[in-house]
Amino acid sequence: MHHPEAATDHVIVLINAPDKGPLDDAVAATAIDTVAPFHPELRWLDEQGRTAAEVAFTPPPTHFRPRSLEDRLRRRLMGRAVDLAVLPLGGRQKKLLIADMDSTIIGQECIDELAAAAGVGEQVAAITERAMKGELGFRDALRERVAMLKGLPEAAIAEVIANCITITPGATTLIATMKAHGAYTALISGGFTPFAEHVASVVGFDCHQANDLPAANGVLTGQAAEPILGRDAKRDALKRLVEKRGLTLHDALAVGDGANDADMIAAAGLGVAFRAKPVLADVADARIAHGDLTALLYLQGYTRDAFVT
Repeated sequence: MHHPEAATDHVIVLINAPDKGPLDDAVAATAIDTVAPFHPELRWLDEQGRTAAEVAFTPPPTHFRPRSLEDRLRRRLMGRAVDLAVLPLGGRQKKLLIADMDSTIIGQECIDELAAAAGVGEQVAAITERAMKGELGFRDALRERVAMLKGLPEAAIAEVIANCITITPGATTLIATMKAHGAYTALISGGFTPFAEHVASVVGFDCHQANDLPAANGVLTGQAAEPILGRDAKRDALKRLVEKRGLTLHDALAVGDGANDADMIAAAGLGVAFRAKPVLADVADARIAHGDLTALLYLQGYTRDAFVT
């Protein structure tokens, strides 16, 4: 998260879940009232459906804390199912997107789906949940879960991909729109390569990186291939891609949902916690709990008519 010493112009972004219809007029009015002394200006990001808007304002030059303002506005909205973020106005459209896969770009945890096929679904899901909350180290948790998959036919991977994996609403629009505006998109997963390969291809990512899942004689060995791509590797991938493309960390948007995404989200110019565990929400610049992945376009100031579908 980035807190500049001297505040520049900012925006409050307000996003309704797409299936909830237009933003309540009272929501926009509350946002405007909250920054009333700072010359607020309302702009609709979704002119037709009115599901998203932003309020631009010029905060005081010192002692301005975006998260404090966000928390105050959340309290005033009294639990309404609206996503909101307070972000700098400048440099919003990012040139690199780095995204987690499981429970972010797709609606599932791939390892949990494989475990269900292997008959150890509940045990593995419980470990996954603890790892995503940051209660367990990611590498050890992955090794423990993969060991439980020993003997599962390799063919189960293709069956899970075909029958269980769903793309999160808004994912293809997010990727297509950012690419159309010159951004590079990377899927960086602590999950497994066959899934990342499939998802990257379907959604349209430029590249992907994940963990290998060794098999021998048509069945999974129960060993996790080293080195395991976890929390550090995600941050390192972000830094490597930024350097390779001649960008800065400020030019990057990172999105994820679990503890192993925390370092890359903290490092990126815009770090987004998507339907995330509290441990991740605390370090993110923006938190999306209700909207779909097109919310990430609104956070960057894209209007609805600029979306590429």
